[in-house]
Amino acid sequence: MSERIAIYPGSFDPITFGHLDIVRRAVRCFDHVRVAVAFNKDKPSGLFTPEERVAMLEEVTAEHGDHVTVDSFYGLLTDYAARVGATTIIRGLRAVADFDYEFQMALMNRHLASDLETVFLMADNEYLYTSASLVKEVAHFGGDVSGHVPETVAMKLAEKMKERK
Repeated sequence: MSERIAIYPGSFDPITFGHLDIVRRAVRCFDHVRVAVAFNKDKPSGLFTPEERVAMLEEVTAEHGDHVTVDSFYGLLTDYAARVGATTIIRGLRAVADFDYEFQMALMNRHLASDLETVFLMADNEYLYTSASLVKEVAHFGGDVSGHVPETVAMKLAEKMKERK
């Protein structure tokens, strides 16, 4: 039997406890989870660079050992999945609003790679209203984000906000 490899793609700008909850639960379902930072080198955006996001993710997912690999990719997710031998895409859902977008993406990915499945994991109640965008906005105005991101991420977020002022 071959190893069941799943990809959990996202911008992770920054990584939140909600993201980590999805990683933790995906590790229980698959042999290996690749947390993949998606970026567009033609149109750079985000608070953190892809390299900074990968470094933060490696630090906060280290507890999973060899079950999690952190990576980044540019281009189509289906192409990346083929390169790394993944058969499943993991997506987290917080609310009904997420489902509409994620459903469209899942259908397009199936169109591009019919053998690639998408599995949706519902966010834990504790993280239903946590988003990286909201965390960045609160941090921008000096609010406390410690309940939404790991301590190391909160420190790096505070440093970034100081740099931008």
